[in-house]
Amino acid sequence: MTAPELRATASLAAIFALRMLGLFMIMPVFSVYAKTIPGGDNVLLVGLALGAYGVTQSLFYIFYGWASDKFGRKPVIATGLLIFALGSFVAASAHDITWIIVGRVIQGMGA
Repeated sequence: MTAPELRATASLAAIFALRMLGLFMIMPVFSVYAKTIPGGDNVLLVGLALGAYGVTQSLFYIFYGWASDKFGRKPVIATGLLIFALGSFVAASAHDITWIIVGRVIQGMGA
């Protein structure tokens, strides 16, 4: 690998590692945090908030594969990261469990 290829690979790996860390670091403490927000006492909604990301991500795999073939992988990765960032903003600024679920669904759409 040349130096520019190595830098690009390291940058991309760091972006994905930070994304995964930020996404799954909440898992151990989310049920405790959920009790402090409206609707967080409903265990079904808490489970839905945690699982919505994975379900939505798996549903969008086919679309992103098609889009990657049609438009190239770099524009699809950049678009996915922007959608993921939007979902992260929605989930972080949520004041109840419903908006956390919406944010997690948007995150899954961009993953």
